[in-house]
Amino acid sequence: MSRSLRTAPPPSFRLYGEQGGNAVEKLHVEPIQQRSSLYAWEIDAHTHRGLHQVLWVASGPATIALDERRETRQGPVVVTIPPGVVHEFRFSEQTDGHVLTFDPAAMIEGDLPAAGEALDQLFAEPRILDFEGEEAEAVRFGLMMATLATEFAAPGSAGSPVPVWLARAAVWLLADRAARGRQGIGRARQKLFTRFLVLVEAHFREHWPMTSYADALGLTPERLNRLVRSETGRLPLEIVQERLTREACRHLTYIAAPISKLSWDLGFEDPAYFCRFFKRQTGQTPRDFRRSIEP
Repeated sequence: MSRSLRTAPPPSFRLYGEQGGNAVEKLHVEPIQQRSSLYAWEIDAHTHRGLHQVLWVASGPATIALDERRETRQGPVVVTIPPGVVHEFRFSEQTDGHVLTFDPAAMIEGDLPAAGEALDQLFAEPRILDFEGEEAEAVRFGLMMATLATEFAAPGSAGSPVPVWLARAAVWLLADRAARGRQGIGRARQKLFTRFLVLVEAHFREHWPMTSYADALGLTPERLNRLVRSETGRLPLEIVQERLTREACRHLTYIAAPISKLSWDLGFEDPAYFCRFFKRQTGQTPRDFRRSIEP
């Protein structure tokens, strides 16, 4: 893994080596060996836009590069990678562990301020967290990651809340661990983006204008646009509309109430406007969506 000057910026992937990808997927877990073995144990420099990543090296060696920082470590060790951080790894056939990749919005859905705070603490900067002298804690975290990987890979796990809750628990545990020994390079931008997501979760039903989000963050609307674009490639309004659409889908799936009542609960004063909004976002009317999920 030699560092050399590049003629273009490092590529951005959802998952390493995969162009595009499923934009709906909010969480992904896989063994280190699964992907790295396809690339001779070497993951070249790249970034993830809008996604957070946790690398858990349970055992074996790993050479880790985070922006300008480079270290060789022996497991057990955790690496946390905020969006936009250039990172690359070299493993060996003996390296064992898992990689957790997730959309931060999945961690804070359901109005969980504590989850947002944990994201703030853990992903404010790229970190390398070792467990030297803390064997019991390493075993505890390793079991949590193994359980998360099993639940994620289980048949019929798509849409299950179990992997998300286990991922939240892992983030909380690591945030507490990181608070006891901070390392890395400060990233205030990532903290601001996480605060934006927390605000979205609290106010998307109120249909806040973008100026209200910007004011709450102490930013101009233009700076908020640049912040969200740099982290996700999308506009703040798109993030809010996507969250509102997910909530509408949940209401239509699980709540047996007239569409006019659901639209009111979601902050729409005009049911006809809600129907137009929903069709623009999903390609279906609320009624057609509800019919499509009926057994």
